[in-house]
Amino acid sequence: MSNTKNSSESQNSRNSRRGTDEDTDENVTADRRPKPMEVLRNARTQLAELTGMAAENVSSFEQTEDGWSLEIEVLELSRVPDTMSLMASYQVELDPEGQLTGYRRVRRYERGRADAHRQGGR
Repeated sequence: MSNTKNSSESQNSRNSRRGTDEDTDENVTADRRPKPMEVLRNARTQLAELTGMAAENVSSFEQTEDGWSLEIEVLELSRVPDTMSLMASYQVELDPEGQLTGYRRVRRYERGRADAHRQGGR
């Protein structure tokens, strides 16, 4: 009988420790917020997976009340010479954990063209 008692005590002890470990892991995960560089990398990867287009750079990035907001430049159509390739800017929204919640194309342009609004409004 003492073996049975020891086995059940030992099992209860293991179960209570396991519950504590799981609680701790959950708390750490819940409290952990992604670092800005993690958010940038994840946003680029998620947008590329959804659109099938390679993200070339991030032109704006900010934390919002609802998570994160980025503008990501992608290559939409490769042309020769490269300065004639079609680029696009996508507005990307992410939740606080860095998961993409939505995106939309906001601008399309040739790679070699400068923005008119960035040249003093011309």
